[in-house]
Amino acid sequence: MEKERAVRIFNLSEDVWPFIESMGDERAKRLEIEENADLSDRDLYSMAEEFEFTFISPREISAEFIDYFKKLCMVRELEILVPKTHSGQLCEDALNDKRVMKRLVELGKTHKRLSLSSYSTTASFLKLVEKLTEKGVEVVTPAAPEEENAWTVNFYGSKSGIRQLTQINGAIRSDLKMPNGVISSGVTDTARIAANKYVKEGGVVIKANKGHSGMGVLIFRKGDLPKKYEVCEKKIFDILKMDAYWEKFPVVVESLVAPNPRIGGGFPNAEFLIKKNGEVKFLYSCGMRVDRQGVFGGVEISEDVLPKRVASRITDIGYLIGEQYAKDGYRGFYDVDFIAERGGEVYVSESNVRVTGGTHVYQAAIELAGRNFTKKSCVLSDNMYKIPRKKKYAFGELKKLMSPILYSRKTKEGVVIASESLLSKGKLAYIIIGKNKRRAEMIEEEMKKILLK
Repeated sequence: MEKERAVRIFNLSEDVWPFIESMGDERAKRLEIEENADLSDRDLYSMAEEFEFTFISPREISAEFIDYFKKLCMVRELEILVPKTHSGQLCEDALNDKRVMKRLVELGKTHKRLSLSSYSTTASFLKLVEKLTEKGVEVVTPAAPEEENAWTVNFYGSKSGIRQLTQINGAIRSDLKMPNGVISSGVTDTARIAANKYVKEGGVVIKANKGHSGMGVLIFRKGDLPKKYEVCEKKIFDILKMDAYWEKFPVVVESLVAPNPRIGGGFPNAEFLIKKNGEVKFLYSCGMRVDRQGVFGGVEISEDVLPKRVASRITDIGYLIGEQYAKDGYRGFYDVDFIAERGGEVYVSESNVRVTGGTHVYQAAIELAGRNFTKKSCVLSDNMYKIPRKKKYAFGELKKLMSPILYSRKTKEGVVIASESLLSKGKLAYIIIGKNKRRAEMIEEEMKKILLK
């Protein structure tokens, strides 16, 4: 019998399924599910260090992209399983697909055990683990909490959960703080609180309890809303009424913080892994690429991205938060997002209690540039760069075009094409590795020039 088989499940939509279900516009809901599925091939890089693995995807991945990924990351064997139904709930779709389940059971019988990992530990993921176990398959989940502790994923991964934890632990560590704000419920009260804060402070941020990729976050700056309270409240109320999730879940209303772009772009971040034994392991710190609407775009990872005092501070706070997660039974990846204020303060913004938008970048960089890559390289990423002139490239065409600057294991520099599926939408997901930040940025600029030709 062979050693254990790694099985990866890209269940991104499941992580925010209550949020997706509450979207008022059916077309927007379907587009959200499809956009999440577009990132499935990108998640292959989260497994870049594996020599052999099975990947359960919400959609097919082309043989050409698989070949590119395998050669780049030196993967010997990769099997893709795609359930016939694509509802957005991938683990449920896999459970209901006889062909997929039969294959997973076969793998479990062929190998000593299955090592299952996923984008997020959801109820459906745990149900899949249970069903496979019932069928006689030994399953291990090295990056997931046990079922009785799975509540930690949604609680600490929510805006209200991390705010409660920060408020409690702020008494222990004075620099552990969030922007001034409150947890609200209901559209009426939320609109009143937000309007009051906007009129007094000239800005306000409204966050759904668990949004996704900028959805569920409203940022209002000076001039965005009427100055008169009653008119401002009505405007906010009308905006919130457009989507059911503002009424259904808790809402955080907080002060608008002006970020300092010189400190990790204004949005420092630290990612960690809580091992099965409860040990909290620091992975990396970075600067996040976030636009004016609060939409996350990518990361910048290297030792010189953040001032040492900031890197040390956010790492310490991340450990403190992770120790609470570990105590409550959470296991797996998590990160802590921060906002670096122009005045010098650093605030906790939120925490993602799952695989993050930077995990695949980190794992790819380890495979391609070595475990200590942060000391000798700079890594940049963008998950959804809009290709100029709305041009749509076929993967082979783009690969040929980029050939002079594609990543080389010999030079340990260049562009990694992180997704093929996004190309049909006129977008490019990429990872760039350079010997330092200046080199990485030069490669990125060269890439953008090529796309303009």
